[in-house]
Amino acid sequence: MEIMKIEIKIVKTADIKQLIELYKDAGWWKEENDGTDPSFIQKIIEGSFCFAIAVIEDKIIGMGRSISDGVSDAYIQDVAVLREFRGQRIGVKIMDEIIKFLKNKNITWIGLIAEPNAVSFYDRYGFSRMENYVPFLLKDKL
Repeated sequence: MEIMKIEIKIVKTADIKQLIELYKDAGWWKEENDGTDPSFIQKIIEGSFCFAIAVIEDKIIGMGRSISDGVSDAYIQDVAVLREFRGQRIGVKIMDEIIKFLKNKNITWIGLIAEPNAVSFYDRYGFSRMENYVPFLLKDKL
C-alpha cells in the first residue's frame, strides 16, 4: 500500500467546494447557512489570521484556522479532518502548523473553545481550562 504525503499549507484561498464538504462532514452547518454560497467560505478564509489546510495530492482532507488581531491574542477554531482520514494525526499536524505560525508572529496568548470530546486532543499542547471564566455565545441575531 502506497503511503500518500500529507501537506499542511497556510492559505488565503482554497477549493471552496471541498471546504464546504469538510464543514458538512464535521456537522457544523446550520439550516440558516448551509454553506452553499461560495463567497461565505472565501470570506471565512480571508478573514482568518491563519487558515491551514491538510492536502493529499489535490484533496483537502483537513483544516483549521485562527482569528487574531495579529499582535497579542489568537483563538484557534474550526479544526476538522474528514472522517475517513481521522486517527492518522492529521489534526495534530494542522495544530502544529497553526501554533508555529502564531508563535512566529510573536503571539503567545492562544485560546480556543473545545467540544467536550476533543479536550484530550488539546491537552497534549498544554491548553488548560480557564478556571473562573465562562464562555458565552450571543443567541439572538442583531
